[in-house]
Amino acid sequence: MSKFFLMSLIVSIVLTLTLNLLPTLFPNAAAKAEHKIVEKMQESHANRLDPNTPKVRVLFPWKAMLIGSLLLTVLVNLVGAFAR
Repeated sequence: MSKFFLMSLIVSIVLTLTLNLLPTLFPNAAAKAEHKIVEKMQESHANRLDPNTPKVRVLFPWKAMLIGSLLLTVLVNLVGAFAR
């Protein structure tokens, strides 16, 4: 049990440091993301004015689900390998 606690503490610290240092590696990422969101909102507003466009848009993030599934599979296998 103490190994699990130590491992979870180390992983928590590493993830915290990674998420806090990530913006320093990509300083313009937030501005680019904001610009893309504003463009999508303006495009959506312009499409609402056109009566021929559909009112509801369905989004199915299959690429994100596939990547997330692969990453979680690798993570579970790594944790299993370290636990042995």
